[in-house]
Amino acid sequence: MTLLELNSGDTAWILVSAALVLLMTPGLAFFYGGMVRAKGVLNMMMMSFISMGVIGVLWVLFGYSMAFGNSVGGAGIIGNPFEFAGLESLLTNDPEASYPALAFVAFQACFAIITVALVSGAIADRASFGGWTLFAVLWGTLVYFPAAHWVFAFSNPDTGVVGGWIANQIEAINFAGGTAIHINAGTAALALALVVGPRIGFGTKPMRPHNMTLVMLGAALLWFGWFGFNAGSAAAANGLASLAWVNTL
Repeated sequence: MTLLELNSGDTAWILVSAALVLLMTPGLAFFYGGMVRAKGVLNMMMMSFISMGVIGVLWVLFGYSMAFGNSVGGAGIIGNPFEFAGLESLLTNDPEASYPALAFVAFQACFAIITVALVSGAIADRASFGGWTLFAVLWGTLVYFPAAHWVFAFSNPDTGVVGGWIANQIEAINFAGGTAIHINAGTAALALALVVGPRIGFGTKPMRPHNMTLVMLGAALLWFGWFGFNAGSAAAANGLASLAWVNTL
């Protein structure tokens, strides 16, 4: 086991990247909100904003443990939800990382938040705020947290930690969350759209976007945050982060 000292550059970059990724969720709210009719804009935007509150709390309570805890039964399906519950055990630094454990917790929390928010666009104008909030709690707990474990949790033979099945058995390359985030959210969005069905009046009534400037603002914020999303996934301020940044551009 290699013991590492804290690196201020790595720590700063991960925290800045976390902030950039968190900014993507308000950006998504503007992006989605501008594309719906005026009567639905507040509900559409709040679907993204409530994800920040709901998933942020769940992540601290048990979500991080479900994603990065030792795999229950060694099957690689789900992490132990009690291992890091409340995050108290992560207040001390990880001797195997060049950054504080809570910096990684923060970065991954922002991934969890925007993944849930992404799904909301599929049911624009067709879901109540309360119904969506309940869905966010259930889908985050039952789908995203386990999927994050599959993809992001790596086994460590030195400590006996068993990670997720995709990361360790298939050894799939998933640098910045394409599987756990985009494929996962896209599949959920498609399923939700099929269940809820089309908007009332779709195809017969005009449903023009009410504010395309909000759409452009949201797109700009998403693009800006994406540099932290991708380059921050290097988990260090190094050449790999630089390569990801340039490729993202």
